[in-house]
Amino acid sequence: MGKVAREVVEKAGIDVDKLLNMLVKAAAAEFTTYYYYTLLRAHATGTEGESIKEIVEDARLEDRLHFETLVPRILELGGDLPKDIRDFANMAACKDAYLPKEETVKNILTVLAEAERCAIRVYTEICNYTFGKDHRTYDVALAILHEEVEHEAWFEELLTGKPSGHFRRLKPGEGPYTQRFRHID
Repeated sequence: MGKVAREVVEKAGIDVDKLLNMLVKAAAAEFTTYYYYTLLRAHATGTEGESIKEIVEDARLEDRLHFETLVPRILELGGDLPKDIRDFANMAACKDAYLPKEETVKNILTVLAEAERCAIRVYTEICNYTFGKDHRTYDVALAILHEEVEHEAWFEELLTGKPSGHFRRLKPGEGPYTQRFRHID
């Protein structure tokens, strides 16, 4: 799989094994984030917690979409995902977005914001590595990066009360930048 795709990227000066490692780690982070955001959303309780559930749900569903967007590119380049879920989770590019010991909305939002900050760093690194050399991977990573920046802005706005300029999605998990890569519905 991915013979010509890999060949073209290698000829452009990209170490495809290094890139695949970056993409698999990013996919693992998206997969584990989807799981942890499910827990964080469930533990956002009370009136204050209810007020953030919709936003957490949007980010959660879009992180699943990010995972689904990365997997085809990994396969196109001749890569694969680990066969053991534990190995996969352990290689995530970002630390797990664990449920905080003190389950306040502020603490949950802090965990969410930190997870998005890590994702921004991961996709910025992939964009920087592929810019001008691997147009398809760059396009995928840039689309995901746009959404991760919005996710961080949502959570930062809720934490600080300062406006982010970003608005809720028309439908949950819409993924306005990655929807063109959608392989699921």
